[in-house]
Amino acid sequence: MPVTIGALRESAPQETRVSLTPEIAGKLAQAGAKVLAESGLGTRAQFPDATYKNVEWANSPTGLLEQAQVLLTVQPLSVEQITRLKPGTVVIGYMQAYSRKAEVKALKERGITSFAMEFVPRISRAQSMDALSSQAAIAGYKAVLIAADNLSKFLPMLTTAAGTIRPSAVLVIGAGVAGLQAIATARRLGAVVEAYDVRSATKEQVKSLGAKFVDTGVSADGAGGYARELTAEEKAKQQEVLDSRIAAADAVVSTAAVPGRPAPKIISRAAVERMRPGSVIVDIAAEQGGNCELTRAGEIVEHQGVRIIGAVNLPAQLGYNASEMYSRNLFNFLRPAINKSGELEIDWTDEVFAQSCLTHNGEIKHEQTRKSLEA
Repeated sequence: MPVTIGALRESAPQETRVSLTPEIAGKLAQAGAKVLAESGLGTRAQFPDATYKNVEWANSPTGLLEQAQVLLTVQPLSVEQITRLKPGTVVIGYMQAYSRKAEVKALKERGITSFAMEFVPRISRAQSMDALSSQAAIAGYKAVLIAADNLSKFLPMLTTAAGTIRPSAVLVIGAGVAGLQAIATARRLGAVVEAYDVRSATKEQVKSLGAKFVDTGVSADGAGGYARELTAEEKAKQQEVLDSRIAAADAVVSTAAVPGRPAPKIISRAAVERMRPGSVIVDIAAEQGGNCELTRAGEIVEHQGVRIIGAVNLPAQLGYNASEMYSRNLFNFLRPAINKSGELEIDWTDEVFAQSCLTHNGEIKHEQTRKSLEA
């Protein structure tokens, strides 16, 4: 029997993204799957029901949860939603496993097979499935627009009859996908851009985008393309150089994060107090505790004339394109598990499925999550 793939309308406040776009619904149907959706699924992302041509509409959210064999999500399911799933159901989406312990426990106890998109390994053939990267690119782009909107200055240099306006100085902390997109966007808008990352390998990428790399003499290259956590001595050395560059910046975009851990504190209160009044910090890492000591997630804090913006869920502010990218990530992840008959057939020897699996057969398969819960 063809697998039934379901998608719910997201209920989280301010979440505009959708896990299933009309394009991907059509591709899943072509693959032989039965596609089941909740009415209003894509409304917040500007995908009206009428644009979905290859789906069956569920009578209710509860009915969809009970019928779906595979469920696609953006935000993690609630414990109540998990209890309505049939044992053995496959759930694919963001799981936020380190902070949603009750939900992970519910997935385990209900016998749900769950795949966390944030655990997809960063290998070449999984690039098209890398939801962290696709959504981070949006966050980096949007962060610069927020900074520009909150500055009392132009980003580019302007030559006018009233004189020349100097370009704004932008410092980007963290040169991952979000940081690189922030650099590119700030450069396109005409700012003078500097960037810093503890991973020395990013230096050439930063320079290729036309930005100056801030060299503090500290390298923290880690496994899997992520940064490792710095020692106290390394942090002190890094801080000394960074503080001087932060003080010189009109806008700072901070994106530094370590998977499964609180965001590293890179911008101290003292550093903020050295910045010029009217300067702006956009902290993309706010949901993980923030890179700035004064950041509050979802809030704007003003300290001695400096505005610190605790940015949360920036991809949802570009719901249409974010949904297109995320839904394609989900499709590219799921498609290899749908056989020629339209049935679900997961290859557990495939490292993509094996490493991204959170729970299966009543067990927590992801080692770090299991250790975290046991601790």
